[in-house]
Amino acid sequence: MGFLSRISDVLLCGWTCQHCCQRCYESSCCQSSEDEVEILGPFPAQTPPWLMASRSNDKDGDSVHTASDVPLTPRTNSPDGRRSSSDTSKSTYSLTRRISSLDSRRPSSPLIDIKPIEFGVLSAKKEPIQPSVLRRTYTPDDYFRKFEPRLYSLDSNLDDVDSLTDEEIMSKYQLGMLHFSTQYDLLHNHLTVRVIEARDLPPPISHDGSRQDMAHSNPYVKICLLPDQKNSKQTGVKRKTQKPVFEERYTFEIPFLEAQRRTLLLTVVDFDKFSRHCVIGKVAVPLCEVDLVKGGHWWKALIPSSQNEVELGELLLSLNYLPSAGRLNVDIIRAKQLLQTDVSQGSDPFVKIQLVHGLKLVKTKKTSFLRGTIDPFYNESFSFKVPQEELENASLVFTVFGHNMKSSNDFIGRIVIGQYSSGPSESNHWRRMLNTHRTAVEQWHSLRSRAECDRVSPASLEVT
Repeated sequence: MGFLSRISDVLLCGWTCQHCCQRCYESSCCQSSEDEVEILGPFPAQTPPWLMASRSNDKDGDSVHTASDVPLTPRTNSPDGRRSSSDTSKSTYSLTRRISSLDSRRPSSPLIDIKPIEFGVLSAKKEPIQPSVLRRTYTPDDYFRKFEPRLYSLDSNLDDVDSLTDEEIMSKYQLGMLHFSTQYDLLHNHLTVRVIEARDLPPPISHDGSRQDMAHSNPYVKICLLPDQKNSKQTGVKRKTQKPVFEERYTFEIPFLEAQRRTLLLTVVDFDKFSRHCVIGKVAVPLCEVDLVKGGHWWKALIPSSQNEVELGELLLSLNYLPSAGRLNVDIIRAKQLLQTDVSQGSDPFVKIQLVHGLKLVKTKKTSFLRGTIDPFYNESFSFKVPQEELENASLVFTVFGHNMKSSNDFIGRIVIGQYSSGPSESNHWRRMLNTHRTAVEQWHSLRSRAECDRVSPASLEVT
């Protein structure tokens, strides 16, 4: 037969012999019996028509089968070496019979495991590709809408008192009530707040907190317009009473539109000479909810405050260093809202300035004391000799006292500025002075307790 005949033998024989699958293209071992041949196919059950036609045309050709031709079934060749049509029909019948019996024989026969071929572009580095996930984009409004400001406020431990009446607040907290009034003067552009009286204030708490003292309170009221708590006002102290009558007026210079954006905060405080003053309760009134021009007065129930202790006051200082003269100049300008140390006449405050080099007290100076005020103006200057090479090891300790003629002076507050500063604000003031020689640098400072300064500043431990 011709070339097409050999191609057909290879196609019908390829991958069918379990003994010579590696070299079946040679058709050298396909002379075995029917039991030794297994078709792993799948192949068509009948020979394709185009192949049958090619075989019929090859009968008249001069090609002769060689020993390498592989028949699918045992057959006998004709004397002239050509394949007859009967041989072709027998081969087709044998192939059909073998394919029909393939399902019954396959489980017990060994199979060739052919792994699937993976197509792809070869690259030096394989990068894993993860499926993209569609995510929702959040706008800032969506982000902050999830927060509940009430949960993060300072008074988050309190219930929502806006929904409670004054009687319900009074019965729940039992902190007393406060009587006050407000009115805005459009002609002079100022707000007048009148603190009238209070009633049913609770007795003071003992120092150990285990029981209540039977003594009366010494209450006073602090007034401010939030969010500005620095420019606050303070009434006088009423001695030993739970029903104080104040009848004091205070004015705030503020434009009308700005006043409507503020919140009036009234804080009732219990004066204690031997410890820090204790907050009894507070009243907060948004001024946008009241008629400021018409004015009015209200009784409001006190609610607990997150601030259990009042602030000690603030001190305005100016620092200046002259490298050529080696002088450190300090100006004590003023103080405001100092802690009241005397029940009857406020305080007689003065400031003590102490220079500490390293951990050694070098010099002490002090201002004069001003009688009966918690907002003193000093405008006094002091000069300390500090060589430039010793400046980095210097500290200034400022202590505010209330003058007392009968006993020791009453401590009000303290700050430390320099090498051992008592806080970030003090460190910033000292650093600004070092960077601007020959220029006075002013800054307000909030007074701290003695224990707080001793804990963070070694220089505070070296002074009295």
